[in-house]
Amino acid sequence: MPFTEAKEHAPGCLHGIFADPYTAFDNLVGERLLHLRVALQALLATPMREECLTLRVIHGWENGGCAAGDLRHSDHRLNNLADYRAVAERYHRAAEALAPLPRDEASLLAEPLAAAIAAARSDGIEVDAETRNNPARWSAFPWGLSLYTFFKVYHRLIYGEDDAYRSIRCETPEGSRQIHEFHLEEGEFAVVLPADGELGQSVLLLHESQLGPVEQLIGESLIDH
Repeated sequence: MPFTEAKEHAPGCLHGIFADPYTAFDNLVGERLLHLRVALQALLATPMREECLTLRVIHGWENGGCAAGDLRHSDHRLNNLADYRAVAERYHRAAEALAPLPRDEASLLAEPLAAAIAAARSDGIEVDAETRNNPARWSAFPWGLSLYTFFKVYHRLIYGEDDAYRSIRCETPEGSRQIHEFHLEEGEFAVVLPADGELGQSVLLLHESQLGPVEQLIGESLIDH
């Protein structure tokens, strides 16, 4: 089984800044807000300046649902705070009008899952219905553990998580990625960025309900952008 595809609680770039990033953002830490601003500068400032940052807003799961085909998202280039505010306003207008939220045609989970299962079957790996429908069993085929790791990130961002911070290392078809996941009183979001100096887009990932809180966070942390 391809268990090397992902590792939760793996050291990431914030380990080079904080002695222990897992405690740096705890509510009991007096300088936690300063730590958060430093972290956001480290994670977002460079990709925003180099125009390789994407804002990915997820929605679709609700009332405990988590079927791969029900998760929806929209991607937006994020070069400055004005770009972010335009996306937040677009979602706000859609919600006020009871209109469908912005949605890209591509699927974050369903299509990659179908492709991974098809590739596994072509290599002689049997994938039954129970495995397909149970994310915890996706590690039985190549790229399944990677998909399951992102499934868990999406699930925690939508339904909540007790840990204030989590650092993840994940292999994807596009290359190695670090995932920095935050669950704070001020907002819940994740930053996905290339690992080991690889090239590629960085992603600011959040649920549509967090657009307002995270706007305030990045506005305070990236004031020069």
